[in-house]
Amino acid sequence: MLTDAMRDRIESSDFPPLTRQQLLDSLGDKEFSEEQFEEILEAVQNEFEETRIEPLEAVGVIAAQSIGEPGTQMTMRTFHYAGVAEINVTLGLPRLIEIMDARKEPSTPTMTIYLSSEFNEDRDRARMVSWQIEAAPLHEFGDITTDMENMQVLVAVNQAVLAKRKISMEMIVETAQKKIRDRRHYRDFEVEADPENHVIIFTPKDQEKYQNLFQLAEHVRNVIVQGIDDIERVVVRKESGEYILYTEGSNLKDVFEVPGVDTVRTRTNNISEIAQVLGIEAARNAIMAEALATLGEQGIKVDVRHIMLVADMMCMDGEVKQIGRHGIAGEKESVLSRAAFEVTVNHLLDAAVANEIDELNGVTENVIVGQPIQLGTGDVKLVAKSRT
Repeated sequence: MLTDAMRDRIESSDFPPLTRQQLLDSLGDKEFSEEQFEEILEAVQNEFEETRIEPLEAVGVIAAQSIGEPGTQMTMRTFHYAGVAEINVTLGLPRLIEIMDARKEPSTPTMTIYLSSEFNEDRDRARMVSWQIEAAPLHEFGDITTDMENMQVLVAVNQAVLAKRKISMEMIVETAQKKIRDRRHYRDFEVEADPENHVIIFTPKDQEKYQNLFQLAEHVRNVIVQGIDDIERVVVRKESGEYILYTEGSNLKDVFEVPGVDTVRTRTNNISEIAQVLGIEAARNAIMAEALATLGEQGIKVDVRHIMLVADMMCMDGEVKQIGRHGIAGEKESVLSRAAFEVTVNHLLDAAVANEIDELNGVTENVIVGQPIQLGTGDVKLVAKSRT
């Protein structure tokens, strides 16, 4: 077992914080002698020393090569069932491009929702949480008919569905009229409830045209009265002894407000949404996790530090920026470096008009003008002391 002296030695070492924590976790409950502890510490120290980069190493070029070359081996398949029926997710090269382009919305937004301990062991309770999340339009709660004679839209509510989904008729009436006005931007109607006959009556204010009636009927049929508008489908699946919800669609902020959701473990594949809700540091971690998972799913191993460097570059200004001419590459200080990437003539013209000066500090611009780059041996200057 770890003694206090051993813990102090690990805590005071020059290992990164993650390495120190992993050592403490892995050695904490194991039996070993003082000599064995010294051997373990020496082995970790040697490994740590061997994996450190040399001063003036061109880490950006190496990271680009380490991710770009295996990326050429990735398949182009876009959709994959990810072990869950009905839920499509983008994987492979298209997903890696989405991550690096910092798309505002992924092509197949999806969430993995973990539940708190009182909900994740019972399928019925997990299903109750899923009903609070999955978007349910009004037509799923009963039959909707258009009464052209009286210019009304009638909703015959099914009581069994209300009992199953644990929602009251009053809640449906309140939610339906509010969302039709606020979300669907249609206000020219009145609503009346008949609780005895389980009927909700919608009437257009302007009854001169049938078009108004049909337009109102369309709004009534598709208005979301339970769940979150952006989440079209939820699948409940049991994994590792607990029930987990997989969604088609993503809305992190609203899902966090649903009772029973474990906000610590719940995640989405929409990185810009993570940045808005949880902050830039969470977005950086999400870029790393998503990129590693996308590469790992295809059996491609890339050292996490290359991905970390890319994630740091994308997030270092406090917002998620793409690696492209609208992001990192287009905002470089060097004129020649910007021009070497895309839209060459535009960059050179703008720089000439603005009287910009290129200091020739980076790799690209020095290669263009044919002089050694200021990294590695190219940055070493020989200084000789003159004899007097």
